[in-house]
Amino acid sequence: MQEVLKFLTDNPTFYIATNSPEGPRVRPFGFIMEDGGKLYLTTNNQKDVFKQLQADPRFEISATSTDGGSWIRIKGKAVFDTRLELAEKAFKAAPFFEAMYQTPSNPILEYFYIDEGEATFYSFTAPPRTVKF
Repeated sequence: MQEVLKFLTDNPTFYIATNSPEGPRVRPFGFIMEDGGKLYLTTNNQKDVFKQLQADPRFEISATSTDGGSWIRIKGKAVFDTRLELAEKAFKAAPFFEAMYQTPSNPILEYFYIDEGEATFYSFTAPPRTVKF
């Protein structure tokens, strides 16, 4: 899991794909953190991504290294977690949240962790390698 976290924090724009009735949807994300041995992302409950994950928690993430020589694909299920202490930790990890959401108790914030996580690391110089977390 730490290797997955490092890849995503070293390459801070990653893309999450969800399912919708109209077909797959992909959008950029830029926040991930570890808490209690789980990797957490955040969104807000006014966005389609939240509604899509509520309807079908399966998703995939894809990210490419800044040099373009390696990439990762992660699949898992979103499990939402509403603990205030989690939001407070996220605000400390990402100071830009304050400008966007003002306070950790903002009711539109939603945090979810990657359950049943599986990450495959790819590169042009080595065979793919998969880890479960």
